[in-house]
Amino acid sequence: MLELLRKYRVRLLAGCLVLTALLFYSTNLRHQNNTTMFEKIVLQIASPLLYGFDSTCRTADGLWSRYLWLIDTEQQNKALRAENRRLRGDLTDLQEVRLANERLRKLLDFRESSGLSGVAARIIAVDASSLFRTVLIDKGRQQGLREGLPVVVAEGAVGRVIKCTSRQSRVLLVTDASSTAAALVQRSRTRAICRGQGDYLTLEFALRRDDIEVGDLIVTSGTGGVFPKGLVLGRTSNIEREAYGLFQTVTVIPEVDFTRLEEVLVLLGEAS
Repeated sequence: MLELLRKYRVRLLAGCLVLTALLFYSTNLRHQNNTTMFEKIVLQIASPLLYGFDSTCRTADGLWSRYLWLIDTEQQNKALRAENRRLRGDLTDLQEVRLANERLRKLLDFRESSGLSGVAARIIAVDASSLFRTVLIDKGRQQGLREGLPVVVAEGAVGRVIKCTSRQSRVLLVTDASSTAAALVQRSRTRAICRGQGDYLTLEFALRRDDIEVGDLIVTSGTGGVFPKGLVLGRTSNIEREAYGLFQTVTVIPEVDFTRLEEVLVLLGEAS
């Protein structure tokens, strides 16, 4: 570039001088009322030069304002994006806290309405095998827990404590195949036993003549020694009555969504 300027410096200098003279002369023409033939020639020659000079100035201004000036803007943009990511992370944390508070509020409302004392606990692990339905909670003997205590949420019964350490406890869910609960059909007061079947429950020992309909709410009867009376277990979804036989087969869908459990309430007994 420098070599090119050195090579044509005389011509460039001459061109700049001529351009400057023409621009200066054409600028002064605005102060005159009459235009001579020479001045018309000057204007005709200077017009494209003025147009080119103006276009060059506008291009240089655009280059400066749109690119060179944006070097700092790019840095500011990076800083704003980083700040935006941090704020979005804070917002996600706040939403998690809000949802956790709503779940805990439901548990506290349930505890107050039931008149039972309880300890809120957080689920910290879920049994990964498909053979057992158990979860691990972050409360143990130090918080007053012991084996056999019922575990609930606002939607209904969850299970019972089967293992207890000083700071953790394992809970057997009502959907586990080895879990049973004394149950009651809320509408007809028919008694039966609710047994876990993995993802659903079945109502056992319900006589074929007993009044049970699809959609009936099944609650704990309070006679099994574990769950207090009135905890929701689920709703009947399918009923089969054979022509012969003593009992009917009833399928119950739990009201509790066990795939979304995060906090539970361990009932300790009557509130003092």
